Amino acid sequence: MQEAVSAEPSWACRWRTVSTPPSRPPLLTAGSQLEGGGTSVTMAGELEGSKPLSGLLSGLAQSTFHGHPGITEELLRSQLYSEVPAEEFRPFLEKMRGLLKSIAYADMDFNQLEAFLTAQTKKQGGITADQAAVISKFWKSHKTKIKESLINQSRWENSLKTMNWRVDLKSQSKHLDQINVPVAIVELELGKSGQESECLCLEFDEVKLNQILKKLSEVEDSINTLTNPA
Repeated sequence: MQEAVSAEPSWACRWRTVSTPPSRPPLLTAGSQLEGGGTSVTMAGELEGSKPLSGLLSGLAQSTFHGHPGITEELLRSQLYSEVPAEEFRPFLEKMRGLLKSIAYADMDFNQLEAFLTAQTKKQGGITADQAAVISKFWKSHKTKIKESLINQSRWENSLKTMNWRVDLKSQSKHLDQINVPVAIVELELGKSGQESECLCLEFDEVKLNQILKKLSEVEDSINTLTNPA
């Protein structure tokens, strides 16, 4: 019988495919709690008002950074600014989209954000102080998720999502001297965000494992040298 010493006793090495179902875009319905600023929109507001703006920013983030094409200009206008004519809403929408992109692509910290928004309130055709406050609150709440989404979109190859391991004693081998020799079993789950993952299962004997650990130690030393120069 095969004996095992495992970091996770209930885990078994196996090939598997993990599928992450695509998330659905949020419904921007009047009176619902919209992601972003926590503002309950009960009626359309004027373009200068700050009440529907958190919902608008949420919709823009979903369509621009999180890949939800169903959130269209018409949907945003009808749910949040229904009293504003389309020809007036469109430039306002593009202005807010542009501001959000500038903030996200620059990965602004909070000091940079405040300086940027202050400058926008002082320029002709910019934004109001109330709108700047809503944008600031939205970015502080959603900075991490938007950054993660942009990083995932910029990756060309798969990345490591999870790793599991265990130690087994070999019960079968072509060579008798390798039976009952401890080996490390490592399972790597590789994939892209929102797509199916693939599993890579690796087996290391003591010699190979020591070689891997030595290489990882060298990588760690190199990183420490770069991040902590003398």
